[in-house]
Amino acid sequence: MADVIDLGEYGDAFRADPHPVYADLRERGPVHRIRPPGSLPDYWSWLVVGHEEVRAALADPRLSKDGRRIGMVFNDEQLIGRHLLGTDPPEHTRLRGLVSRAFTMRRVERLRPRVQEITDDLLDAMLPLGRADLVESLAYPLPITVICELLGVPEMDRAEFRKQSTEVVAPTSSDTSYDAVLRLGEYLTELIEDKRSAGPADDLLSDLIRTTAEDGDRLSPAELRGMAFLLLIAGHETTVNLITNAVHTLLTHPDQLAALRADMSLVDNAIEETLRYEGPVENATFRYAAEPLQIAGVPIAQGDPVMIGLGAADRDGARYPEPHRFDIHRDTRGHVAFGHGIHFCLGAPLARLEARTALRSLLDRAPALTLDGPPGEWLPGMLIRGLRSLPVRW
Repeated sequence: MADVIDLGEYGDAFRADPHPVYADLRERGPVHRIRPPGSLPDYWSWLVVGHEEVRAALADPRLSKDGRRIGMVFNDEQLIGRHLLGTDPPEHTRLRGLVSRAFTMRRVERLRPRVQEITDDLLDAMLPLGRADLVESLAYPLPITVICELLGVPEMDRAEFRKQSTEVVAPTSSDTSYDAVLRLGEYLTELIEDKRSAGPADDLLSDLIRTTAEDGDRLSPAELRGMAFLLLIAGHETTVNLITNAVHTLLTHPDQLAALRADMSLVDNAIEETLRYEGPVENATFRYAAEPLQIAGVPIAQGDPVMIGLGAADRDGARYPEPHRFDIHRDTRGHVAFGHGIHFCLGAPLARLEARTALRSLLDRAPALTLDGPPGEWLPGMLIRGLRSLPVRW
């Protein structure tokens, strides 16, 4: 079997910028056995880093999201409930069908004026100050407000929710991650019961409680909790970092910022290039080989964990010329920042809407926007790619 590459040996440099490491791995082949930073000495996973191989792996039914197929039950499933990221067809097909009945494109489009209103209110509060941490002032409060309003989470609960959700996606330790999942599960159970007893309301969680398929099927209490957990966390953590990464990357590439300011019709291109160049999800959540298989000729044994490198794939020179150059005029089609196949991100249209609105409004209203000192540290772990803070002034 292939030697294990210990990514922890790269130290803080890997956390600050993993792309040179991924580029080196791609030069050596599209699939490697690695140990993630901070892992136990005997732990390892396969990591797929080539664009073509990543797209194929994301759509390969032999790579399972459902731990039960290899005899594993995960903490979030035990404490929260089953959801889209931990299931395979036909269960995944059923869950996604029920959620899609309530979380529609029409619903996202109806949010457009409210997203703009929230953005304007945040900028009204931020801009008179002359300087701010963009994460705290705009990139975080916009998506958390949108997803909490969409799902019907009371405003008073949002600060605590943010604290726990960040611990889930970028844990400081296994104990704190477990506690965060436990607390979120308890909170969501109470929230769902409150909405059941309160009767009909015009929010997504209330709709999910009422949603019924043609055959009478509906989400169980545990499935409701699991879906609420996924929508709340995936619905804001990734968008926080998409907005932050877009602004940080533009401010550190002044030629591209100038090109965007000269032609604001390029704002959608700028968002897509950010997704490709510095997307908010560095690696997809784990899959497990449900049967023996090969990826690019590398044998993967049944039960092996497989990490699929979204950020690595989107910097593959075989797919994108000069992949390490940030270019808002680039044709970014085929990027995998939102995944690929049946697990393609359900919330991609909402994330794009929020990022587009935030970036356009910020640049329109802060023409002298610039960095105000070094950014905060990059988040730990290999799941989420984002900065803890981004000081800016204007």
